[in-house]
Amino acid sequence: MCSRTRASSFWFALVCLFLFASCRQEVARTAFVHEVLLPMTPVKHQGRSQLCWAYAMLSTIETEHITRGDSVHLSVAYVRHVVANPSQRGMGHTLLHAIERYGIVPFDSYPDSLSDKRPLPRWVFMLGARYTPREFAHSVCAPGEYVALTSSPRHPYYQHVVLPLPDNWERNSFLNVPPDTLLRLVERAVRNRHGVCWEGDTHECGFSVRLGIADAHDSSLPTDNHCMAIVGLARHPADGRLFFIMKNSWGDVGPYGGLMYMSSDYLRHKTVAVYMTRDAMLGRLNN
Repeated sequence: MCSRTRASSFWFALVCLFLFASCRQEVARTAFVHEVLLPMTPVKHQGRSQLCWAYAMLSTIETEHITRGDSVHLSVAYVRHVVANPSQRGMGHTLLHAIERYGIVPFDSYPDSLSDKRPLPRWVFMLGARYTPREFAHSVCAPGEYVALTSSPRHPYYQHVVLPLPDNWERNSFLNVPPDTLLRLVERAVRNRHGVCWEGDTHECGFSVRLGIADAHDSSLPTDNHCMAIVGLARHPADGRLFFIMKNSWGDVGPYGGLMYMSSDYLRHKTVAVYMTRDAMLGRLNN
């Protein structure tokens, strides 16, 4: 009995030592080799709100325009005020429809705040001209400019499908493509200097904000629980694997200041939807 206890204690201590050493090694910041890093506005913090879809989609629009040489920084607080959905849940479509209906304003005109009791701006002043929020919105995101893609084995490919998701309460449709096609389109869009909005599953053990990496995952179908903006491409220094650089909305946490690195394998298997411009989907260079 005593010898078994000592043996068990020995092996338990050995396993703990191994796990501790592994964790120590994992915490070290991985020096990813960047291939593409698109310009972006500062990382923001959504707090306890459910507005990741608004942060990610607006960030994608911002990057799209900054890459073209336009200075665009948009207000999430304005979106939070005008979208009449108490749960605050939504998808990229929700943001696009909101700014089409109600417009959008620059961040400086209506910055993030804990209070939405402030009056909404009636005008946007830009380069000596005056615009309504809807006029300004159409200058940064024209109706129909963005397309929504998914990869669902439960539906026919190359057809538009309505995903039965709680966050898709507007019943919006997505072009359904095979997973390899989706991965290829996203990579090509970023290489052509387009921002992409990603929506997918972050409930995997391989998704670690502390390490700033999303890699290991299981084989289950993805759930819809978070959105981020894709702003670049990088290679892992050890094995050369492709990673997508993700701009999160949980503040400047983790070793990369609020950015995360998602492996192409994780993105391939754990994506629910992506949003990109039609030019991006067609392979046109953003300049």
